Amino acid sequence: MASSRKELVNAMTSRSVKRKRRMRARLFALALCVVLCGGIAVAGINVYMVRSTAGRILAPEQAAQLGDFDCILVLGALVWPGGRPSHMLEDRCRRGVELYHAGAAPVILMSGDHGQVYYDEVSAMKQYAVDHGVTSSHVFMDHAGFNTYDSMYRARDVFGARRVLIVTQEYHLYRAIYIAQRLGLDAWGVTSNYRAYATQPRNDLREYAARVKAFFTTIIQPRPRFLGDPIPLYADGDVTNDTGVVFEPRVSP
Repeated sequence: MASSRKELVNAMTSRSVKRKRRMRARLFALALCVVLCGGIAVAGINVYMVRSTAGRILAPEQAAQLGDFDCILVLGALVWPGGRPSHMLEDRCRRGVELYHAGAAPVILMSGDHGQVYYDEVSAMKQYAVDHGVTSSHVFMDHAGFNTYDSMYRARDVFGARRVLIVTQEYHLYRAIYIAQRLGLDAWGVTSNYRAYATQPRNDLREYAARVKAFFTTIIQPRPRFLGDPIPLYADGDVTNDTGVVFEPRVSP
């Protein structure tokens, strides 16, 4: 009798162990399926965004020939302590200035982060342009271009742009054009890849996630945190030299 009871207990224990193993296997398979589906979705969105905008990336000569842009929209990037543009930002400004002198657009819109008193991308960008022969009144500053979405939204709703020539590095340009188009802008772009960047592997990795975020953000289309009174691009760009506003706290990119 004792032996039979022991065998029954062992059998029940064995079945319980097998059920737990099957449950763990199913949970693992489910988790793997979720990860794979997520990876496929991320890859699909990235491929779609790149392919749907690649045809709107122009060579500088093509952009100059097209002309008829409301503005050259240069997107901000890191400014080093002391207000010196990082290599990436310097290259964006350089391309924007070249396009201006080639006659691609009558004005440049510098859109970047001036979210703190001691951090100012757009003033550094404008100073670069003026130092390289651009008339100061032809350079507008968007002090609240905290991220790519805000820059495009504000270019449309604050500065009244409808047809824009966007300048940034190639990895970023696909997303910028996509967002602009989704917001109703007739957007084209020119790359500013003059050199290799030490941070490029990290930038590429971050961009995969940023494209997914942009895909869903442009479906919802929320208002930026800051808009403000209209500043038409046919006005004097120097009116944007001092907004009189400090945007605190700084908004995450």
